[in-house]
Amino acid sequence: MTMSLEPIGRIRTRYTERRETPVQTALNSSEEGAVELDAPYRAGLVELETFDYAWLLTWLTPDPDDPVPATMQQVPFLLTEQRRPIGLFAMRGPRRPNPIGLHLVRVLNVTGEGFTFGGVDMIDGTPLLDIKPWAAPLDTPHGDQTVTIRNGWFDTVDLSGPHTPQSLRRVDDA
Repeated sequence: MTMSLEPIGRIRTRYTERRETPVQTALNSSEEGAVELDAPYRAGLVELETFDYAWLLTWLTPDPDDPVPATMQQVPFLLTEQRRPIGLFAMRGPRRPNPIGLHLVRVLNVTGEGFTFGGVDMIDGTPLLDIKPWAAPLDTPHGDQTVTIRNGWFDTVDLSGPHTPQSLRRVDDA
């Protein structure tokens, strides 16, 4: 099977290197970035301003040092200190067989050419594949809310603020 994906635009941020780019939009929600849409897709922005959040699907820029094919067990950036390998499908890192990024961002200001958002964890120029609105009735887990939702290894790490791969490096790795 042959598949092809074409970007619909680009992400604009102040970051140019993965090691300095924040990890996870929720941990860096106050920093702003921008979506620049290619002209044929701009009409698709109508009514996006009526949503507080949107999912951005991106193509993550590979690092030349990434193994090919992607290793099925890796140490996530947030577990760098512990050097604890996790199965690829139990983590959100960029080194994947198909490096598709999924980013939940806050929609701030929609213009005719794109929009600004809060929640940066992307490198400047990251190709944008799609935008989908986040809707609480559809995207919030349903069921008995008195039950604690399991978040795997994310329950064991500090998610209190911004982190970058560089800030998470062990002192003896420097």
